[in-house]
Amino acid sequence: MVRNPPSLKLRQSASQQSSKKEHKRETHNKKATNTRPKKVEDTGGLIYPGGDTAFKALLSARFCSAIWSHISDCDETYNYWEPTHYLVFGKGLQTWEYSPEFGLRSYTYLLVHAIPAFIYHKLLQPNPLLIFYFIRCLLGLLCSFAEVFFYKAVCREFGVHVGRLCLAFQIFSAGMFISSTAFLPSSWAMYGFASACAAWWQQKYALAVFMTALGSLLGWPFAALLGIPIAIDMIIMKKLYQDFIQWSVISAVVILGPMVMIDTNYFGKLVIAPWNIVKYNIFGGGGPNLYGTEPFSFYITNGFLNFNIVWILALLSPVLLILSHFFVPAKSKSTLMLPHSVSLLPFFLWLGVFCFQPHKEERFLFPVYPMVCLAGAVSVDVIQKLCFRILFLLRSIKIFKIPRGTHYLESTLVVMVGIITLSSLLGISRIFSLYRNYHAPFDLMMELNHFPAEGKLVNTNSVNVCLGKDWHRYPSSFFLPNTKWNIRFIQSEFKGILPAPYSENENGTTIIHKHFNDQNQEETSLYFDVNKCHFLLDLDLERESDLEPRYSKKRDKWTVIKSLPFLNVEKSNPIFRAFYIPFLSDRYIHYSNFSLLQATRIGKFM
Repeated sequence: MVRNPPSLKLRQSASQQSSKKEHKRETHNKKATNTRPKKVEDTGGLIYPGGDTAFKALLSARFCSAIWSHISDCDETYNYWEPTHYLVFGKGLQTWEYSPEFGLRSYTYLLVHAIPAFIYHKLLQPNPLLIFYFIRCLLGLLCSFAEVFFYKAVCREFGVHVGRLCLAFQIFSAGMFISSTAFLPSSWAMYGFASACAAWWQQKYALAVFMTALGSLLGWPFAALLGIPIAIDMIIMKKLYQDFIQWSVISAVVILGPMVMIDTNYFGKLVIAPWNIVKYNIFGGGGPNLYGTEPFSFYITNGFLNFNIVWILALLSPVLLILSHFFVPAKSKSTLMLPHSVSLLPFFLWLGVFCFQPHKEERFLFPVYPMVCLAGAVSVDVIQKLCFRILFLLRSIKIFKIPRGTHYLESTLVVMVGIITLSSLLGISRIFSLYRNYHAPFDLMMELNHFPAEGKLVNTNSVNVCLGKDWHRYPSSFFLPNTKWNIRFIQSEFKGILPAPYSENENGTTIIHKHFNDQNQEETSLYFDVNKCHFLLDLDLERESDLEPRYSKKRDKWTVIKSLPFLNVEKSNPIFRAFYIPFLSDRYIHYSNFSLLQATRIGKFM
């Protein structure tokens, strides 16, 4: 870390204590003037990253995510990568959510990503695989902008010590690694909410309202829940009724207006996608529960896997703040604008609502991931103050010696360093474990790009790459060499609804197909004849059934092009498969072979 340049440091008061100037605004018209109080704070000689340094660190971490992170949710592949591939190349897989009959997903959100990809494609004609990583890097860049805005606001509102703790947690947490470059509306909602919080704490209320609307309307409608504390502050605490209504209306018109026009054009009928998805999930008679439910403990466990001890500290932050109120002398206000209870309210509000929903998925917590880092940082700061208070009491009874005038951060440095080190090591361990255990489908699909380049296929008019029970591990059509290659699904033990190819007609997005339904019911017409497959992607779990044979063992029909190790969850220790521990993990986890197979039938290739 480097000392912040003078132009970016928080100013220092004559009293050498945190204080604030009075916020002035005209009261006769009750409008916010965006005249913000300027925080005057003694940094105590603390070394902390400036905005440019923080941005470089965050961008480096996000680009690592763009390159090495796998797709952990098939919803990302089939609801976002596949239709984007269709928008760019005119070919891709369509899910029932994009059927005009239902219209749950927005093409506007896709176009935000597809337009840069289309321009890149037309200008440079790259391999589709490069476009995949190009979009991911754009997501990483966008996330970095939102995060550095969030970091600087945290430094201003909570102090540079909490800010640098929060930044460390953001950079090294597995949760931010996974969510930052995921092509999902919940990640988009995370960018929007992080920016909204930063604007909120700086009293940029117009921007806060707009970013909340951008994250929820263009991204995930349920993220509007996170704007409730901002609304409470504006309407109840600040009495800014007119400003709230005005900017809410402006945001809705600016964002929702173009969305409705674009989606109506693509669906061929009036479609308000945010309303449709809310209606389906809340008023649709249990629709989301068709895709599996999880126990109450799901998010608790998942949060620990992605944030380790930071997650525990974040959950304990209310308790620690209460202890701090009673046992730590308050010499000055610890924040500039709001009490911690209000600033951290979105996190606990979100967690309280989603923990009680039967249908749970990891991506549902993405919008509050930056807030997890902040709540954990606040807890560490409180712990240091409590430790210092104990040391101070021990000094008063002459058990422990502390020089007078010692700052609490000097005496408790080991606490901060210890927590950052432990959380960072666990975060890196988790990230490495995810890459090692689940990245095989990416690497196997990349092998297909060698066939056209090396002239291994003579008949390349139509090549069928088939997926069976492992359909949910497919990374997307961007991994296919060109549009002459097709993804096909063969029958397996899975009995839910699968995607189908988009119609390649000009009005392909407006066609209502009979093979789609919103009840997750199996549609057998979507299955492809395995005997017509040229390639097959299959994980050998060392068990078989009539619908799921061990294809790699049928050497008379299939040739193994390449096999890579992939985690066998059922035969592996939960702890060692979750975190990579050198010299120990290999003793307690079991890998199976994930194989790319080529049909051996004569006449199919040469």
